[in-house]
Amino acid sequence: MSDSTTPQSQANETSLRHVDEYLILGKEYDASDIHLSVNSPPIWRRYGTLSPIWPDAAPLTAADTERLVRGFLAEDRMHHLEEQGDVDFAYANEHGRFRTSVVRQRLGYDLTFRIISSQLRTMDQLGLPENLKLLTQYHNGLVLVTGSVGSGKSTTLAALVQEINRARRDHIITLEDPIEYVIESQGCHVTQREVHTHTKSFANALRGALREDPDVIMVGEMRDLETISLAITASETGHLVLGTLHTANAARTLDRLLDVFPVDQREQIRIMVSESLRGIISQQLIPRADGQGRALALEILMNSPAVANIIRESKTFMLPGVIQTGRRLGMKLMDDSLIELFQAGIITGEEALARAEQKKLVAQIVGASAA
Repeated sequence: MSDSTTPQSQANETSLRHVDEYLILGKEYDASDIHLSVNSPPIWRRYGTLSPIWPDAAPLTAADTERLVRGFLAEDRMHHLEEQGDVDFAYANEHGRFRTSVVRQRLGYDLTFRIISSQLRTMDQLGLPENLKLLTQYHNGLVLVTGSVGSGKSTTLAALVQEINRARRDHIITLEDPIEYVIESQGCHVTQREVHTHTKSFANALRGALREDPDVIMVGEMRDLETISLAITASETGHLVLGTLHTANAARTLDRLLDVFPVDQREQIRIMVSESLRGIISQQLIPRADGQGRALALEILMNSPAVANIIRESKTFMLPGVIQTGRRLGMKLMDDSLIELFQAGIITGEEALARAEQKKLVAQIVGASAA
């Protein structure tokens, strides 16, 4: 990364005529996202915070963003944008891969890019607990990685897949929207499919995957009833299924998973999930106290007889207590992870408190440390 927090003046914003130039700057300065929007200066997200790329940059006009859009979209995607009003895909150039969204709004076109790390990092490189490797050793069942947008779910999921790829001799199929990390076959044979490019939907892709002799299926997002139902069925019929949900912790993940089903099916689904669930990893990326990047906070739920019983009886409100007492099984509450990061001086007390579930308890610990 460059020593400066903003690009040098010679890289004046008015000289950037192509999206690639913004993306190169974003990569150089460790940004995670680039926003190019009408009536707004060029903006990036660095270490979780949005700010202008240049302090006194002029707002982009509708003509500016249309020029940028037409300068990099292929003809078929431009046609889709004009017909549908939005287009999402993975954009690749010689500098890397970028998860891309272009939308037409009231004032013109807006462009958003997520910068995808070109390096597929291992579980060890991400600092994930050693016991999570157990989740990659199952030959059936359901593993979920959850968190908000931008919490690093895709990176963690790719690391789990790569651990399987390294250690096993199986067929892995990934279903993504879009493909982010390119995973080269190692011990395993890896097939990657992109929703809307290679297949119509996650549900279609998952249904097709079951006919392709898979051992492991990675579902980039379990966003509807059909996809969730197929994933649970696959996890019960001899496949290890890894997927993501936009939920904050283990209890909310299970509630979301079960609540999509009609009421008359929920009892049966609870039984299926109680038997097939292997674990849930919920995560947040939190700005570090020193301003140099973000730290990973984790909540970990591993299935156990007590957890399975709670799922069957629909008492997910009891999960925090079971996680609290399940440390020897590798479980951890998000609040405990936040407290550990704070006490190690990695994140501030304000950040720990803002993200805590039990705010009174965390406030007491933060306050005691400050006293």
